[in-house]
Amino acid sequence: MSFEAWTIFALFWVVFVTTPGPNAVNCISNGMSLPFPKAMLGVLAILTQASVFLILSALGITALIAASPTGFFVAKLVGAGFLIWLGIRGWMNATKPAPASERPARHVYLHALTVATINPKSVAGYLAAFSQFVQPEVPIWQQMVVIMPTALIITTLSYTGFTVLGALMGKAALGAVFNIWVRRVMAACFIIYGVLLGASTTPSARG
Repeated sequence: MSFEAWTIFALFWVVFVTTPGPNAVNCISNGMSLPFPKAMLGVLAILTQASVFLILSALGITALIAASPTGFFVAKLVGAGFLIWLGIRGWMNATKPAPASERPARHVYLHALTVATINPKSVAGYLAAFSQFVQPEVPIWQQMVVIMPTALIITTLSYTGFTVLGALMGKAALGAVFNIWVRRVMAACFIIYGVLLGASTTPSARG
């Protein structure tokens, strides 16, 4: 991968991971309601998903998923239902104290991993990255030596930032009525993302 191609890819990835979506909302929510070290498990889960998706994309699996309308439709409905359920539950629990001590580390990690995996933005984003920036004349694993560290470092910085933002918001709003409305806004975002996911179309590779 040339320096110019790497620069374009890096800029694309910055936009990809900094555009607010379910992962960002979940990181902000974790930062608000959990001790910071435990909240960072959400970022670790996103990095796990990113690593797996990068490898699958390199193997061409992402393109196969995108090319299967039935499989994508089923996954889309499951993901939409999950996000909407998270939003409704979050809205109903907004007036309750944040259960920081009741969420074991394993739950925080698996919850974030699920949100990251069902996000259709992931399939579309990874497909776009590998259809637009990978050079077909260069061995894919030679390019992955550059692509994976770049993507994972940018992903780490972005979602750590969202987690820090949530921690700052939580401290500023702790015990205040504002805290309830912030948590309801986060819940509403999950519902909106679920609806958008249900209405999304199947991503397609560049023809």
